[in-house]
Amino acid sequence: MRLLQSGLAIALTSGLAAILIYITGVSTFYEKSSISDEDLSALLTLQSGFKKCVSANGLGLQALDGKDYCQVTIQFPGDTIPKWRDPKSGELEGLSFDFNLCEAVATWEQVRNSTTILTREFIDALPKGWEEYAWRRINKGILLNRCENKTLCMEKLALVLPETPPFVPKQFGRCAVIGNSGDLLKTRLGKEIDGYEAVVRENGAPVQEVPIRNPVYLMLGASFGSAAKGTGLKALEFALSICDSVDMYGFTVDPGYKEWTRYFSESRQGHTPLHGRAYYQMMECLGLIKIHSPMRADPSRVVKWVPSRITLTAARIASEKLLRMVGAGTRDPLGACSITKQCKEKTKKTLGLRKAAKEHQKYVKGTTMYPMEHSLGHGMLCTVPKV
Repeated sequence: MRLLQSGLAIALTSGLAAILIYITGVSTFYEKSSISDEDLSALLTLQSGFKKCVSANGLGLQALDGKDYCQVTIQFPGDTIPKWRDPKSGELEGLSFDFNLCEAVATWEQVRNSTTILTREFIDALPKGWEEYAWRRINKGILLNRCENKTLCMEKLALVLPETPPFVPKQFGRCAVIGNSGDLLKTRLGKEIDGYEAVVRENGAPVQEVPIRNPVYLMLGASFGSAAKGTGLKALEFALSICDSVDMYGFTVDPGYKEWTRYFSESRQGHTPLHGRAYYQMMECLGLIKIHSPMRADPSRVVKWVPSRITLTAARIASEKLLRMVGAGTRDPLGACSITKQCKEKTKKTLGLRKAAKEHQKYVKGTTMYPMEHSLGHGMLCTVPKV
């Protein structure tokens, strides 16, 4: 009997301790963020729905609670066999990955209202844009410091960049972004992909005898921290900045997929397949994209538990406050502008645009919004047309 009483006492003590830890954690989170009860409710609703979405659509993936309403962990099934090894440590890639939903919602919602194409207009408006920013852009990566004649390099860069963005947000309806993973081989999805209004490819995809008439530009690219990197994410970012909806093909290895390819089984300059797969699942369950793969044979499948526009808007406002972003909490679309420049007199492209694109132009008052690279929370660069 004493043993039973002792066990009950220990259980009660442990339970109370767990409750106190939870309350303390939430209280600390609440105090630091200075957000309202309404904001907190919005984040809780987003996280709760997100976990259900991953469970319903992730083919075995699960989303677990993190330390607060922003943090989640996406976990692969225990029988998943990782293939990628860290080139330095030799360790296999893990099966669980942490993400911050607040950062993701705030950043991606910002992208949906902006342009991600590098233009002369952007560099002109950026303080020391040509002397410092453009110079860094040219000399990064494998071409680091190989542009010896600075004046000549600047002249060449100015020639290849468009003056202003050739596309506007929501210019296209349904778009597809195609990766090069090899999981599209023999799937006969070509006709389906051809049905999209716009198709985005990257990384020198094999398209010989196939006519490519679309212009190609350097993309500006916002910073997404260390959660995911690479040209695939940049392509998705570009598509999300010009399309209403974005579907992705040829990027992922779903749980249970056995046909591993070189693209997924070897080191790709820091690209880790399971981490990327988890990040894309996060994007799908935030309503940003729809994933297609050999394991998802139904092209018309409905992604379950995607957050509503009302939920996303409320979560974005809460996230901006929490992250102390420029213009946090305001419903003014130009509230996030940390740098505002009056652009040269020009005719804004409106003829022939879809209704959604025209409405967006009215919403932002004809302003072109550029995400500021590597500066989550520091606003956007906005060019305002002359009245």
